[in-house]
Amino acid sequence: MRKKLLCMILTILMLLQLTACGKKSELDDYATNVGYENRNSSASTEATSKKIAKEDIKIGVIHLSDPAEGSGYSYTHDLGIQGMQENLGLSDSQIIRKVNVDDSSKEDTDKAIQDCIDEGCNIIFTTSWGYMDATEEFAEKYPDIYFCHGTGYKSNGKNFTNYFGRIYQARYLSGIVAGLNTKTNKIGYVAAQDSSNSEVTGGIDAFAMGIASVNPDAVVYVKVTNSWYDPDGEAAAAQTLLDMGCDVMAQHCDTPYPQTLAQKAGVYGIGYNSDMQKETPDSCLCSVIWNWSAYYTYTVQSLIDGTWTGKNYYGGMSEGLVGITSLADFCTKGTQEAVDDAKARILSGDFNVFDGEITTNTGETVGKAGSTLDDETITGGINWYYKNVKVVE
Repeated sequence: MRKKLLCMILTILMLLQLTACGKKSELDDYATNVGYENRNSSASTEATSKKIAKEDIKIGVIHLSDPAEGSGYSYTHDLGIQGMQENLGLSDSQIIRKVNVDDSSKEDTDKAIQDCIDEGCNIIFTTSWGYMDATEEFAEKYPDIYFCHGTGYKSNGKNFTNYFGRIYQARYLSGIVAGLNTKTNKIGYVAAQDSSNSEVTGGIDAFAMGIASVNPDAVVYVKVTNSWYDPDGEAAAAQTLLDMGCDVMAQHCDTPYPQTLAQKAGVYGIGYNSDMQKETPDSCLCSVIWNWSAYYTYTVQSLIDGTWTGKNYYGGMSEGLVGITSLADFCTKGTQEAVDDAKARILSGDFNVFDGEITTNTGETVGKAGSTLDDETITGGINWYYKNVKVVE
């Protein structure tokens, strides 16, 4: 009872922190149960799959980098795994981690997944985009093992599902922060992939749209690294943008280097994945963050309960999966109010970011008046940049 009460208290405190303002708050690096209770209470309790006893659960996790680095993408996913382990009372021996697995190497990816299978895993989470095709192949080869792929779009409705979230909601809010705090109207964005990747491009566009909503004169300058994890490339891209006069630095890449270089240059930053205030306390306006524990807990619990459905997961702010951290005390006056207003509109369902007719940076129009882009388009069909975006070659 005491542990459950403590969990509830921590959950309430985390929700209050997500968009609080006025001071540098405690870091929002957490592994909580937020969202899990809501999803679990509304989920079907009817057995739809074979139950796996909790003591027989063995989980494989494929990480792009080493979570021990203490920041960024893999670190945040592993916080979610740790939260799930605590929530469900699993032992360390029930979690098998494979780290620094290059998702551009089929050989490395195949070996990591096969190792998890050979070590007895009955559910495997592959956390990076580039693992998608290999995960699909192994799911077909091993129909009695459950495979969950993060960020992509493929699934089979049986033992292979996809999980991601409406990160564009939080990106839009962070765009409002950037737009209100830039002085040069030049905002940098280090991107892991080019416009062919909808995950990255959709995030850029939502960020740019948030900026435009409060500062139509600002421009987003995007520098692409063409790699999900390239510390040197990310640092070089950030430096290029800083040299151009960008005074707010955002990112969709794995390391905090764009943020640390921004602080060194005396300009602002907006972190991603984890709260990057810990690396850059003097420059981080806020960070766009994930709470993966809600998803991982729900999914593994469904195997224990026998309620696995094979459906994909696509949560957002209302499920507690995505958000932004507390705003820094040096944010310009009115930033919090603008963020709160936009957040309320999103949570009410009145606004979904990609609403109505949208003008791209090539002058074309996507979307239709009175409608919003559907989930399939948002996750796999955004291959254009918003009108205030310029790509730096």
